[in-house]
Amino acid sequence: QVQLVESGGGLVQAGGSLRLSCAASVRTYNSYSMGWFRQAPGKEREFVAAISWSGGSMFYSESVEGRFTISRDNAKNTVYLQMNSLKPEDTAVYYCAASPKYISRQYKEYDHWGQGTQVTVSS
Repeated sequence: QVQLVESGGGLVQAGGSLRLSCAASVRTYNSYSMGWFRQAPGKEREFVAAISWSGGSMFYSESVEGRFTISRDNAKNTVYLQMNSLKPEDTAVYYCAASPKYISRQYKEYDHWGQGTQVTVSS
């Protein structure tokens, strides 16, 4: 069973930065591709970024491309999301997810989810 625990959320002013972390408790962590999704109040969950098991491939949504960076440390079973130049529209609950399949933007491809961490960007 895969357990994912996110941390690093909080309140930040527009233009600021945050780094989210997601620690996975699974022995075969380096066989999973990892993704970050977010959900704002009243909106559907949307894709943010994903990274392949090796870290060699990364996908981003258009809304965060150039501002967010996803990375992973397989020795620590952890994936990160560095968020820079934050905007009020980035406010959401951010979820970490793991998939045994190849890197994907589709939330249905992810089998395991964390509990989420709140990110609030004030204007």
